[in-house]
Amino acid sequence: MSRSVLVTGGNRGIGLAIARAFADAGDKVAITYRSGDPEALQKEGFLAVKCDITDSEQVEQAYKEIEAEHGPVEVLVANAGVTKDQLLMRMSEEDFTSVIDTNLTGAFRVVKRANRGMLRAKKGRVVLISSVVGLYGGPGQANYAASKAALVGFARSLARELGSRNITFNVVAPGFVDTDMTKVLTDEQRANIVSQVPLGRYAQPEEVAATVRFLTSDDASYITGAVIPVDGGLGMGH
Repeated sequence: MSRSVLVTGGNRGIGLAIARAFADAGDKVAITYRSGDPEALQKEGFLAVKCDITDSEQVEQAYKEIEAEHGPVEVLVANAGVTKDQLLMRMSEEDFTSVIDTNLTGAFRVVKRANRGMLRAKKGRVVLISSVVGLYGGPGQANYAASKAALVGFARSLARELGSRNITFNVVAPGFVDTDMTKVLTDEQRANIVSQVPLGRYAQPEEVAATVRFLTSDDASYITGAVIPVDGGLGMGH
């Protein structure tokens, strides 16, 4: 049965792979984006809605558009995120708070709004995209790691709060994924990263997407509050 799915930040990289995986399965997929070419996204069959998740009014308007076209959101994938890497002594307060506002508070905004419909329906699936860095740490990424680690506590609190309403909350923590963001690294940097990964390679975005789809499927109906690493073993034990 086709479901109403929303993927935030679904216009590129991992988010786009996730959106495609749901669309291929026959779901009605909406994505939010901040910049890019909405026509290309619409040609793929997505409902592309421009939305900055740091703005509550834009989030509300995005949901109204999605609900008008696809009905209440039944599956939410909170994927949108930013980085502003910098060593602590050079990191400005704006560098820190802006990353928190997008990656953590932005997730709060979209999850809270989605739950309005999920509570009425007494069912729902929420997946938050964290990162191996949130569990493992990363020099120069104190802001990013803090925001991604906090998603775990957020998801697990909501799993306890709303489990009785048949709404599940899970976290996927990707490692290094072969996307445009990682393609800018030098060959030396890429080789250094791969040397730390037990499986000896980057993940493909589709591998992250497959895990997200599983967590929203009937096969995963008894999984909630889980943190699933898709990192080739990089962060094991964390």
